[in-house]
Amino acid sequence: MGEFRRISVHDALGGGAVADTLLWRKWYGGVMLLTGSTVMWFLFERAGYNFLSFVANTLLLLAVILFFWAKSASLLNRPLPPIPDMDISEESVLIAADEMRVRVNSALAALHEIAVDGNLRTLILVAGGLWLVSYIGSFFNFLTLIYIGVLLSLSVPFLYDSFQSQIDEKLAEGFLTDKRISKAATFVFDLAISGF
Repeated sequence: MGEFRRISVHDALGGGAVADTLLWRKWYGGVMLLTGSTVMWFLFERAGYNFLSFVANTLLLLAVILFFWAKSASLLNRPLPPIPDMDISEESVLIAADEMRVRVNSALAALHEIAVDGNLRTLILVAGGLWLVSYIGSFFNFLTLIYIGVLLSLSVPFLYDSFQSQIDEKLAEGFLTDKRISKAATFVFDLAISGF
């Protein structure tokens, strides 16, 4: 196999605090994320706690604590609770809206290809993707799927960073095999479509 240029996983993940957490360089953040997600999964999935009740009770507790802190601070001549201004900037809203617009437009373009252009290949790809999501979703509920995603995001980057050369070698072999299979599948697919 040819040699591949080693890319830093830390840089690929953004190189900041998120990359440090996912690669366990700042173990405290990884432990907190793992513990927090495990507790949340246990509360909602195993203990049967309702998400809406949890949010309401947490906000109620926070409001009561802040109220009593503010009242006791004025009585004892202490500083008020340090609450930052919680405003969402217009710039961040525009960035999020622009990103959503791009995603919605790509979904609508695929829908247009299926409905107006009659593109059978896009229909098969979309139907196959939606069936795969439905099939995987039948094994887990949404919260368990998110928990599995958190566990994978905490383990896969770390393992890839540790064993990058071996993984890259196996992926290159798999890519070449996939390329040959894809060529054959495209040939068979084109034959099947030309028959219609």
